[in-house]
Amino acid sequence: MSKYSLEAFVNETKENPQERDYFELEKPQLLEINLNNQSVWTKAGSMVGYVGNVSFERQGMFSGGLGNLLKKAISGEGAKLMKAEGTGKLYVADSGKKVRILYLDNESVCVNGNDVLAHENNIKSDITMLKSIAGVMSGGLFQVRLSGTGHIAITTHGDPLTLMVTPDAPVYTDPNATVAWSGNLSPELKTNVSFKSLIGRGSGEEFQMKFSGNGWVLIQPYEEVYVLEK
Repeated sequence: MSKYSLEAFVNETKENPQERDYFELEKPQLLEINLNNQSVWTKAGSMVGYVGNVSFERQGMFSGGLGNLLKKAISGEGAKLMKAEGTGKLYVADSGKKVRILYLDNESVCVNGNDVLAHENNIKSDITMLKSIAGVMSGGLFQVRLSGTGHIAITTHGDPLTLMVTPDAPVYTDPNATVAWSGNLSPELKTNVSFKSLIGRGSGEEFQMKFSGNGWVLIQPYEEVYVLEK
C-alpha cells in the first residue's frame, strides 16, 4: 500500500477509538468531548463535528444571573457560549489555535474571554471587568473567571509561556498576548500615554497588565485583537 493512498491517509488521520476521557485532545488544535447524557458549555461557533445524539442551545443574556447581564450586553459574551447536551462525541476547535485541557480541583482561574473553548456544566463562570479606559482601547477589559471542580479547555496561538509572579517580582504583560492567570491575582492596567494616543488600537508598548503577589500568568507569542460584538 502506498503511503499516499486514500487508505493510508484515512488510517493516519482517523479518530482514535481508544480515547474515552470526558475532555480529550484528539489533535493539538482539536478537542474531543465525550458526552454520556451530559451537558457542556462550548464557545459558540467552535463545533466542527459530532457523532451521536447531541443538541445545541445558545446561552441567553440572563444566563449566570442578573449580575452578568450588563457586562454580557457590553462585551458580547452573552452570544459567545453554546450549551451542548446529549450522548456522543463532540469535536470543537477555534481558528487553528492550540488547545490546553486543565482540571480544576476546587480552584479558580481567570481566562481572557476569547480564549475559553469549553468547560464542564458544573464549573461556575463569571465575567470580570478591569475598570480602566485603557482596557477598553487595548482589548484587555473582559475576562472570564472559571471556578469549581471539573475540566476546562483554553486556546492559545502557538506554544504558551507561564511566568511566575512573586511579591518581589511583579510581572507586566501585553493585554493582547495575555491568555490566563491564577484566580487569586487581580491585575491592574497601566498606561503612561496621553489621551490623544488612545485613539485606535493600543499595544503592549502603551498598555500593560501588572500582576502582583503570588501566582502565575500565561502568555502567548501572539498579539490577539478582540473586537466587541454589536
